[in-house]
Amino acid sequence: MQPDFSALDAHLETLGVDAYLLDFASSEPNQRYLSGFDAPDPFVSCYRPDGLALLVSGLEFGRAKRESHADWVARPADYDKHDLIEEYGSQEATTRVIARFLADCDVHSVAVPDRFPVGTADGLRTFDIDVVVDTEDALMTARATKTAAERDYIRETQQANERAMAAAESLLAAATPDENGVLVVDGDPLTSERIKAEIEGTLLTHGCGLDDTIVAGGRQAADPHDRGSGPLRAGESIIIDIFPRNKSTRYHSDMTRTFCVGEPTDTLREWYDLTETALAAALDAVEPGATGRDVHAAACDVYENAGLPTLRSDPETEVGFIHSTGHGVGLAVHELPRLSPAGGELEQGHVITVEPGVYDPDEGGIRIEDIVIVTEDGYENITDYPIEFVVD
Repeated sequence: MQPDFSALDAHLETLGVDAYLLDFASSEPNQRYLSGFDAPDPFVSCYRPDGLALLVSGLEFGRAKRESHADWVARPADYDKHDLIEEYGSQEATTRVIARFLADCDVHSVAVPDRFPVGTADGLRTFDIDVVVDTEDALMTARATKTAAERDYIRETQQANERAMAAAESLLAAATPDENGVLVVDGDPLTSERIKAEIEGTLLTHGCGLDDTIVAGGRQAADPHDRGSGPLRAGESIIIDIFPRNKSTRYHSDMTRTFCVGEPTDTLREWYDLTETALAAALDAVEPGATGRDVHAAACDVYENAGLPTLRSDPETEVGFIHSTGHGVGLAVHELPRLSPAGGELEQGHVITVEPGVYDPDEGGIRIEDIVIVTEDGYENITDYPIEFVVD
């Protein structure tokens, strides 16, 4: 998949620089997007409107020539790095290699993202290369609009996500409470850790993985990013939030469901119904030309009309709807656009989550999250998993 870099070309012209420069491993989404190359160690990408050049280690040289988007690939040995290390030491030798690489690219000025390595930037400046910080992060903006291939990658990851959620729900369905209300499966307490292991194992069998996931019950569910631990209990809400990455394409998906084994409290049931209504309202607001602020406002309206606080009505609240309504998904699990008070305009091809929720440590938490694609006249919901609170 070759991205469209025409917007980046225009941005470079506006900044008045020759090229866009990255010095990261491919775990940094902009590097993966620009280079099309997957490598565990940092390497240099230099993009000019007339082509892309990479500077990679000798270990990655052959593979970069085969697999990357690059028109030209170089390696430090091409610039006598070993001799430079003996003369100048490792750090200055690395800078000199990059400076020589840029000279071969006919580049004298570069734009870099704001998290670009300081050592590389300062070193290049000592060799009279102008380094300009791109405060607008043009590559992240470009990544927000997904090609048809990227959308298919996310659909594929979402299918694995749903299989993992089904495996988690099956464990909950097999559980029964003991005399203390702790859920038990096959004679052992059902823990967050056991469900996470089931989720992660299922994802691996479908070509996906993740470093962590959220299985949080009871009071833990009242903290939106508490990963959850320990035994789960009947009658409490259990938030399961899975955000896997496909091991081949590197594209993510993101989905949340909230479950209860047994009879939930009246408050939890009311909150669940309210959150389902907030999800529907927010989805109704998704279309090209609407803003992330509009979508967030639609969810806030539902909660506020029911008398619950939101960060919009009370920026200091620690209960109620205490986060934004969603975010973009792609090579990063959180990227542009944002469904928040500062959210900008939605465009066809954006892939976003919509995830309202309500939280209180005295009751627990509820969150429901779907992932959708902004289309020409609205949205396509690529989530095909039921929204049901009580596990049968």
